[in-house]
This record gives sequence, C-alpha cells and structure tokens, in this order.
Amino acid sequence: MNSIIITGGAGFIGSHVVRLFVNKYPEYKIINLDKLTYAGNLANLKDIEDRPNYKFVRMDICDFEGVLKLMQDEHVDGIIHLAAESHVDRSIKDPFTFAQTNVMGTLSLLQAAKLYWESLPEGYEGKRFYHISTDEVYGALAMTHPEGIEPPFTTKASSGKHHLAYGEKFFTEDLKYQPHSPYSAAKASSDHFVRAFHDTYGLPTVVTNCSNNYGPYQFPEKLIPLFINNIRHRKPLPVYGKGENVRDWLYVEDHARAIDLIFHEGKIAETYNIGGFNEWKNIDIIHVLINTVDRILGRPEGADLDLITYVTDRAGHDLRYAIDSSKLQRELGWEPSLQFEEGIEKTVRWYLDNQAWMDNVTSGDYQRYYEDMYAKR
Repeated sequence: MNSIIITGGAGFIGSHVVRLFVNKYPEYKIINLDKLTYAGNLANLKDIEDRPNYKFVRMDICDFEGVLKLMQDEHVDGIIHLAAESHVDRSIKDPFTFAQTNVMGTLSLLQAAKLYWESLPEGYEGKRFYHISTDEVYGALAMTHPEGIEPPFTTKASSGKHHLAYGEKFFTEDLKYQPHSPYSAAKASSDHFVRAFHDTYGLPTVVTNCSNNYGPYQFPEKLIPLFINNIRHRKPLPVYGKGENVRDWLYVEDHARAIDLIFHEGKIAETYNIGGFNEWKNIDIIHVLINTVDRILGRPEGADLDLITYVTDRAGHDLRYAIDSSKLQRELGWEPSLQFEEGIEKTVRWYLDNQAWMDNVTSGDYQRYYEDMYAKR
C-alpha cells in the first residue's frame, strides 16, 4: 500500500497511529484527514509534521465530494477511520452532532472508497477500509462473582491470560449490540454500515472494538487527564455516583500497535476486540492518580484525597465494560505490552511535564490559532 488516509489523525488515538505509521513506514504516504474540532490538535504531531511521507488535510469526513476527490488525487489504497465524536456527556446534550459525524461521516467515507476503488483496473485488490469502534456498543456487563468470592477476583480469559476482573462475562466479538447512549448508538450504526458495505458490495473492511484508552495527548474532558490536571491545581475531582463503574483500560500506544497489526494482517470482514485485560473501578483509578501525582510532586501521601467530590450519576451510565481480546491474541499474536502501573506512571509524568500543552488545550488558544490560520488561506 502506498497511500493511506487516517481520519481523526489530530486527535488522541489518531495522533499516536499517525506517528507510528509515519515513523515505521517511510515508503507509505500518510494523509492525516481531520476537521480540527475541539478534540483535534496539530500540536500532538509537531515531531513528525515535516516528514516527507506525511501530509495534513483539513476536511470534514461528511464532505463526500471532498473525500472522493482526495482519494482520487492521492491514489489512496487504504483508510484507517478513527474520526468520531466520542464523549458520552456531549452526546447526551447533542445527539444530532454524534449521528451526523459518526454515522453520516462514516457513510461518506465508505461510499467514496467504494466508488474510487471500483473505478480502478484492479478493483478492491490490495485495498482496505479499517473502521475503529468502541466496546460501548455491546452495552453493559454485570458485576458477578463465582462461589461467593467478592470482586475483583483473578479469572482467566479464553486465551489463558489471567487478570483481575469484576465479573465472569466479557465482551466477545459475537455478542449482539445493545448501545445505551447516543454516542454508542451512533457508533453501533456506523459499525453496521461498514459491515453492510462488505456484504453488499464486497468492500474489503475490518472492524475493531476497543476498551478505554489512556496516555499522552488525550483531551482533558476524559477522566485521567482531567483529574491529573485538577489534582495538580487542587481543583475538585467530580465522581459520578459512588465511582463504582468499572472500565477496562489500555495504554494508547498498545492500541496503535494493534491497529498496525490488524490493518496489515487482519482478515477481511472480521471483527477484533482490543482490550487491556485491566479492569478498574473509577474510584480506584482516582485513588491511584491522587497517590501518583502527590508522590511525583512531593506532596504528603493522600494530601489531595479531600478533592474527591461525588456528583449525580450520568444518565444511562453503564456499570461495567470488559473486553476479551483473546481472538486478537490467538490469531495475530497481539497482547498489551504495559502493565497498568507502568502505563499510568508514564501518563502522569507526561501530563505533569507538559503543562504548556495542557494550558494551551484548556484555554482554547489552539482552536483560535487554527481558525485564524485557515481563515487567512
């Protein structure tokens, strides 16, 4: 493959995927297609912006004509589709935007890929449309425990990998979808469109559903960067309900490695779940963040525990997500490289060492800069 579009490449996960591909595959041309909404920031890619095999294009994925022309002009062989509205709270307040971007934007990309690739002499040969989705489309899992043992308990996934869990069931690729928020409903719909384009037109597609990511460059509306920044500045830490909700956490660079592997070696029309085998209650994550930030900043242990503030629970808040990524491990040999303790240490230190990046994002200065820059063009 010579030319690949990565949508949402200025965002959190997308920037890590763009960086990995630009550095690892100098023979590829990597086209970062991003609308630069509030979650997109080209400062995430300052280290590779001048590479000869990298190109940035500011474009809305809903712009079908623009996407089709870009594919024709750049002779695009593959699409890695990460662009999406992804914050559940925002989806509750504005479901229309989520439907427009996540559903219609994905449909725009699918149709553009179909028309362009079908026009080529080789057709779909050597082409791939890779759609990145979320574990939230599966709904919620119960917090159950065997033989009276209270969670968390050590369990074994079908891959044979042992880990701590808060329930006996996990999200597997064959589960039916049960989305509970406008965000997950929009992502579920986009997943169905991707599979329908394979089944109807033969488009070479692959879908992955991933658990919660954490790491550098995440927009600070999400729990981990938000709370690191709040702890640093002694601001309240708003916790939904009692903080009992459980999530499976994966370091973002491990997700990027999985995307690389699946893009190149995954089977057409398959679905792969990507998870960290790493379940944590929200309140326990918050305690880890407080202890880590306080230790690094030289504060007394537990000095910032008083910042925890319990607030009314989110509407439709799913209790537990837990991915079983045994299929990916079994078929392609992928597994997470970092234990959570190591990953969270790296993450906390990155945000504490990059306060200028955080200040630029939280102030909104980066958005005004891009608007001014593109207005002059």
